Amino acid sequence: MDDNTGTSFLRQYELSIEKTDRFSQDEIAPILMGLYGEVGSIMATSKKFYREKKAYAGHRAAVEEEFGDAFWYLSALCRRLSINMGSLFESTCNAAPAKHDILGANTAKSSVSKELDAALIDLGCATAQLLKDREDISSLQKEVSNVARLYCNALKLTGLDFCTIVEGNLTKTLGRFSTPDLAKLEDFDAVFTLDEQLPRYFEIHIIQRKSGQTYLKWNDVFIGDPLTDNINKPDGYRFHDVFHMAHAAVLHWSPTFRALIKRKRKSDAATDRDQDGGRAIVVEEGLTAWLFSCAQGLDNFEGHDGVSFDVLKTIQKFVHGYEVERCPLKLWEDAILQGYAVFRKLKENNGGIVIGDRTNRTISYRPIGD
Repeated sequence: MDDNTGTSFLRQYELSIEKTDRFSQDEIAPILMGLYGEVGSIMATSKKFYREKKAYAGHRAAVEEEFGDAFWYLSALCRRLSINMGSLFESTCNAAPAKHDILGANTAKSSVSKELDAALIDLGCATAQLLKDREDISSLQKEVSNVARLYCNALKLTGLDFCTIVEGNLTKTLGRFSTPDLAKLEDFDAVFTLDEQLPRYFEIHIIQRKSGQTYLKWNDVFIGDPLTDNINKPDGYRFHDVFHMAHAAVLHWSPTFRALIKRKRKSDAATDRDQDGGRAIVVEEGLTAWLFSCAQGLDNFEGHDGVSFDVLKTIQKFVHGYEVERCPLKLWEDAILQGYAVFRKLKENNGGIVIGDRTNRTISYRPIGD
């Protein structure tokens, strides 16, 4: 079959996405619950758009994401039921979804109508039936085709592009769960001279004095301003610059750290203004403060081996429009977990040395004097 056909397109999706499926192949109930939850999210998102109209500016992107997540669970269910997804969609939707021409989605007018509401309710009911019959593999195999048909019908009524949804889900999911190839990750400094690059290796001394203020020292020179927690109940925020260092080492991005060490990319006016300027610094500082608030209820990620997908998606929204948005979510997770591991050491010891290694995208801790 030609590579541009829907069957081939979906086969490529399945081959790529399978590695992100962390459930065992004999687990069906979690997949069914996940599918039911995503269908519910599609309905909730449509309801928000219907209620808030233009005030719900993120409608299109949100519905695309929810349809994509539901498709992930459909794919996972098909694997467990030994159903060929390409054949399934070809038989249930009259034609396999061909790339850039899915069920007339490009020509359908996007709207939330009574017809769409009815289609989504039908899809929800069909998905609920899957849950009821979760122990009967034969029934599930028959009912999946109905769910796929109703999914296609609802998608058609939204006017969204099937390929955009599937490819968006693939990009998002691989970025979240796949370990990135460090050699293939983008280096935002590659075209700039060394004096405008974040250092490949750095050691920052963070010293806390009797006053409770912390100071940063790089190459025996004090940088930045002294910090305190600036809150009634001390929480260690005086050490928060470590998160900017983690961003610099792991993500190769930190407008705040660039400003501290005077490594802004001034040779290119657009980059200096748009990527290293005041607004970018405010975005990073705001993101860091928000994540710190989240971390307080999570023991500063102690004992955690992952970061909530919802948190990572919020971060993605924070940095939209900046170069770092091209970093996979898995890299953000690494930066957060590494950064908080060093933060906990700094807080425990009232200071220390933060070691950043951009080549290996790591950040680590060493006590002062060692």
